[in-house]
Amino acid sequence: MSEPKPTRSLAGIAGIVAVATVLSKLAGLFRQQAIGAAFAVGPVADAYSFAYIIPGFLLILLGGINGPFHSAIVSVVVRQDRKDTAALIEAINSLVGLILMGLVISLFLLADPIIHAIAPGLEATAQDIAVLQLRIMAPMALLAGLIGIGFGALNADNQFWLPSISPIFSSGLVLIALGGLYLLIGPAISTPQCYLLGGSVLAASTLGGAVLQWLAQVPALWRSGLGRLRLRFDWSTPGVRQVFAVLIPATLSSGMLQINLFTDLFFASYIAGAAAALSYANLLVQTPLGIISNVILVPFLPIFARLADPMHWPELKGRIRQSLLFTAITMVPLGVLFGVLASPLVRVIYERGAFDQKASSLVTSLLVVYGLGMFIYLARDVLVRVFYAMGDGKTPYRISLINIGLNALLDYWFIQWLGAPGLVLATVGVNLCAAITMVLILHRRLGGLPLGQWAGAIAALIGVSGVAGGLAWITLWALQHGVRWTGFLALCLQLLIPGAIGLVAFTLIALTLPIPEIGQLASRVKARLAKPA
Repeated sequence: MSEPKPTRSLAGIAGIVAVATVLSKLAGLFRQQAIGAAFAVGPVADAYSFAYIIPGFLLILLGGINGPFHSAIVSVVVRQDRKDTAALIEAINSLVGLILMGLVISLFLLADPIIHAIAPGLEATAQDIAVLQLRIMAPMALLAGLIGIGFGALNADNQFWLPSISPIFSSGLVLIALGGLYLLIGPAISTPQCYLLGGSVLAASTLGGAVLQWLAQVPALWRSGLGRLRLRFDWSTPGVRQVFAVLIPATLSSGMLQINLFTDLFFASYIAGAAAALSYANLLVQTPLGIISNVILVPFLPIFARLADPMHWPELKGRIRQSLLFTAITMVPLGVLFGVLASPLVRVIYERGAFDQKASSLVTSLLVVYGLGMFIYLARDVLVRVFYAMGDGKTPYRISLINIGLNALLDYWFIQWLGAPGLVLATVGVNLCAAITMVLILHRRLGGLPLGQWAGAIAALIGVSGVAGGLAWITLWALQHGVRWTGFLALCLQLLIPGAIGLVAFTLIALTLPIPEIGQLASRVKARLAKPA
């Protein structure tokens, strides 16, 4: 793009994205707490987990930061002349809008068979609620695409705050709606007589939040000259073709991930409360994952795109290593601590209202396994963005296509062995296979990667994280058996003290390792903390 806004440093972009994402994720956590307190793992929450699959995850994947629409727009627009950007965005909006409008109509008309197909084991009351919720939320399919395109254009124009903070609108509206409903009917919100009302309010407020996310970006796009609300049918321009060359396979690849999710929830429908429990556990994991993901992927994606030319591949290799090591430094210790401290974490966050100790036990068992896969999940996302930046959306798509069968096989096998946690373990296995495959393809395509060095650094971080996790576990055991306090305060101590000890231990030991990225990350943190308020 010509005449862009002043270019920010990588650290500056990461700081902006981190602050905005933390606020958005906290709002999302509060939203999930409210849903848990109102509906626990009962029929309304279970139904919402299934009804939200298509429209909600379209919003996350297509409309979210680092989704295929966002990635495709950024990878092309950063290389476009700025004067051509508005026409490009308007043309893409028009074409995508027409396609997704057809999807909205299909979701509304076929809601009943869709819910029966993806949740055959769901009991009748929950199925009826899910059908109603899916019809209410169907327009989110259209909003998802428009949001993703707009946010991609804003990021390519060096605007990062609004895209990262925008999910707070959706979470905030759900909180307001559920709070208002509780004020009107009180504890009856979780009774069978109010199931349809509660489910309708939950779905309608979710849709309203998506509308607010879209409306928030429209003025910013207008002010920046990045397109207006007008139909443009000039779809033969090179820029449109370049975007769709990445967008179509990237969307199909993300669609394959959704098929894996459908598969997980298909099996979960036969275990009472499992779908809702997966949602609660996943939200806890996605809070730090979303923050770190945005901090790493948002600034790195334009960099990967600018280094896609073969003459820049030596620098590209260094940036891939840097992004993967930053991922490992943050996600490996967090994943270990999530597994160790799963029980007090779930109880502190969710155990109130209708969410009892039985619900906590189910969510805890899932969170332990989710912790094992946090680094693998984000590393796979980093590698996918490298392919997108190189204009190759087909390779991640093909890998995702193969992984559908693998995920179904692992789901069937692990659920018999572990029950609901087996579904999470299957996802971890699929992500690991995908990440390894992409690394090997990049190794061949880029003329060789120092895989031994990378693996050694990551293995060292895993070892240090294991030591830190062990110290956290010993501390947790001592608090649980040596302190007679009970209640919320005791749970907070069981969470905070072992967590602090684990993080401090990891930091002190990791700083002694000969891994340059640890020093780079530490220097950036120190510089950020040293800046005057």
